[in-house]
Amino acid sequence: MKKSKETFTITAALPYANGPIHIGHLAGVYIPADIYARYKRLTKNDVAFICGSDEHGVAISLASKKASISPKELIDKYDKIIKSSFQKFGISFDNYSRTSKKVHHETSIDLFNLLKEKDLFSLIESEQFFDINENQFLADRYITGDCPVCKSEGAYGDQCEKCGSALSPEELKNPKSTISDSTPILKKTKHYYIKLNEFENFLRDWITVENKDIWKANVIGQVKSWLDSGLKPRAVTRDLDWGIPIQVDGDDGKVLYVWFEAPIGYISSTKEWAAKNNKDWEHYWKSPNTNLIHFIGKDNIVFHCVIFPIMLKMFGDFILPKNVPANEFLNLEGEKISTSKNWAVWLHEYLLEFPNMQDVLRYVLTATCPETKDNDFTWKEFQTRNNSELVAVYGNFTNRVLSLIDKYYDGNIPRSDSTNNIDDKVLEEVKVQKNQIMISLNNFKFREALKNLMNIARLGNKYLADSEPWKIKNDNPERVVEILNVSFVIVSYLAILSEPFIPFTSRKLKDMIGIKEFDWDNLDNLKNEINFNFKIKNKEMLFRRIEDTEIEFQKNKLFK
Repeated sequence: MKKSKETFTITAALPYANGPIHIGHLAGVYIPADIYARYKRLTKNDVAFICGSDEHGVAISLASKKASISPKELIDKYDKIIKSSFQKFGISFDNYSRTSKKVHHETSIDLFNLLKEKDLFSLIESEQFFDINENQFLADRYITGDCPVCKSEGAYGDQCEKCGSALSPEELKNPKSTISDSTPILKKTKHYYIKLNEFENFLRDWITVENKDIWKANVIGQVKSWLDSGLKPRAVTRDLDWGIPIQVDGDDGKVLYVWFEAPIGYISSTKEWAAKNNKDWEHYWKSPNTNLIHFIGKDNIVFHCVIFPIMLKMFGDFILPKNVPANEFLNLEGEKISTSKNWAVWLHEYLLEFPNMQDVLRYVLTATCPETKDNDFTWKEFQTRNNSELVAVYGNFTNRVLSLIDKYYDGNIPRSDSTNNIDDKVLEEVKVQKNQIMISLNNFKFREALKNLMNIARLGNKYLADSEPWKIKNDNPERVVEILNVSFVIVSYLAILSEPFIPFTSRKLKDMIGIKEFDWDNLDNLKNEINFNFKIKNKEMLFRRIEDTEIEFQKNKLFK
């Protein structure tokens, strides 16, 4: 009996619109999210895959000042680059919005006012560092000084990166503004604080009890660490001129803190999509039957597993995340990716330097996805996985099968209803791998699922090599028909099952062999669904070898 269709609201962390996308973002968030969303669509679920540019906050304001342009000009520039890169790379968002849009401002203010009416904020006056030269209050990251713990210079207002100690700005010795290099003063200001501490027991029961055997250990561990330290009220407004304006006790010049309004961007983006598609957005955020899944990197765990769930609980009738399969970080050539040092592989540059090879990077980044610990991307491994796996295994098998069918039968797919034990066994093994792919994807184990996909190509390669149809073409043509029929069925499995991982290759292969959209629930009956009247056309190599010179060029770009 078929499982009834489910609803999935799948969100991917909103990229900050102050720079382009690099491979760390892709491996940690966007490729896993896209694989999962594509898979859930292919299994006939109702999916809303939601994202958008995060366009507020002090980093945007400072970056625009540095570039001598307005914040609006800056976010317009990077939103265009980011959105274009995602589209060209095949990230299949149902909606990609922007937090600067009217729908987001209105949604954020409405939900802020809702919590204010529920008396879930405290109005607190405090002293904060103020830069007289720039006439602005300073965020923690824009204050540096001597660490009170290890005495090293250059510690930030929220953390010393030398010893790892968590800090507050007033603990720093000899504080300096990173904007003007002047010594800031302490100045009184009023802000609303959200009462996170009142929801500590709820969070502990929900995550560390109800979900302790379901969610990733790294996620549970980080949440427990926050809970064990005790949750404290957190400011939801700040003094800034770029963001969503809000009055605090009658005072202007305040905006919603970006950490508060950015996750609301998932809701406002869903609203925008629903309005365009004649859907009810509330079904995707309020129905108890909807599965809410957040894809993020580990640096966002606190916001998506502590703060945002508390906000959703406070709102009153919103669902909580079913899972937050946060990934660790991807390093590059043994070093931490650094945008400021340009130690990164930028997606928009890759698309220019490796045209029509999106799937190669998708494949390699899935194979090296930092699911449970930090992982490393090297250009040498990129070349090896392409040449030794995509070209030598996947591409070699599909090309040999289609070439033999073209040579022996003029491209007409061989039809056969007879098989022997060897044929039956290999097809059963393929089905086992297919089932394992689905189990792995349901459990957010994307690397394992990709291995299962490649196992199908390896099974096909071995079956074809062991059967040697080219040796018996004249003596036993009936057996050759059986062999190439079974081989074609395996190629068809590959074409269909590849779609979540390498969608451009999947589409190309489907077009070659006459497969249109296919319900994954019918995969066990695939052989009976094949159109044997179709003639293979436009046969071409799916992958090309990557040469040493290309890899040297990329490494020289990094190390120059």
